[in-house]
Amino acid sequence: MKYIYRIYQLFIAVPLIAVYTVITAIAVIVGCAVGNGHFWGYYPGKVWSWFIVRMMLLPVKVDGRENIKKGQSYVFVANHQGAFDIFLIYGFLGRNFKWMMKRQLRNVPFVGKACEAAHFIFVDKRGPSKIRETYDQARATLCDGMSLVVFPEGARSFTGHMGKFKRGAFMLADDLQLPVVPLTINGSFNVMPRTRDMKFVLWHPLKLTIHKPIMPQGKGADNIRNLEDESYKVVMSGLVPEYQGEVDNPDQ
Repeated sequence: MKYIYRIYQLFIAVPLIAVYTVITAIAVIVGCAVGNGHFWGYYPGKVWSWFIVRMMLLPVKVDGRENIKKGQSYVFVANHQGAFDIFLIYGFLGRNFKWMMKRQLRNVPFVGKACEAAHFIFVDKRGPSKIRETYDQARATLCDGMSLVVFPEGARSFTGHMGKFKRGAFMLADDLQLPVVPLTINGSFNVMPRTRDMKFVLWHPLKLTIHKPIMPQGKGADNIRNLEDESYKVVMSGLVPEYQGEVDNPDQ
């Protein structure tokens, strides 16, 4: 079955995904230029992500959708197991949002331009002014009633285990007094860990757990620390036993 699955990927799934990626990128770029950026910046990418997961024949389970309310802005924070984290969240979270992502992704052909057109937030760490610019853009996005998805580890895991969380997302949540929603991803590391980039996808079920929002408790350093610590504990609690426990990530 492994080799049949690989043949399927090589001759059917990957070519169709490549074509659909280009079509989606063009739709986002053109749609955002002429119409509703919130619509065109989200729905084509949502369908694209759903399409990729389904074309790879990966089962998906989502728990906890009842924990998020319509019309409420959230800061979603998730563990970062692998490349399929993006497709799982984008395709199956069921909430319009903007991504906070590495600035290097702007250079990915077609996808980078589409992300730029959709006003996703590229994290630029090349000095204090660039960091402040990133933070201001994220704040403006959340003030506009949109939600934000962040991988607070800042990099994909090498082991499937979580690394440390960085504080940026929690500082934003504190600044705007928004609830933080922890997301736990299981299965993405088994499907395609970063050590297998550009190789065949491995078949494995994916699961997204949407935990209950963590509400602000006051404002300032104590609230930031509480949001960070509680989010970390909650995300960790949803991991399968194999990936429980913190492991340092040298890429952080």
